[in-house]
Amino acid sequence: MSDDLHCETCREDVSRAAATRTETYGDLDSDSWQTLCCPTCGSRLKTVFVGDE
Repeated sequence: MSDDLHCETCREDVSRAAATRTETYGDLDSDSWQTLCCPTCGSRLKTVFVGDE
């Protein structure tokens, strides 16, 4: 699995390390889930599980 994500809004390839981490949307537990956003335009790239399970 590649660590690169692709932003459909600004067409940038973004590494997971460079992605901006923000709180989740909706009812997801922010201790278990994290949203990765594009550092260039701020669009949401992916929501990932970061909890202990």
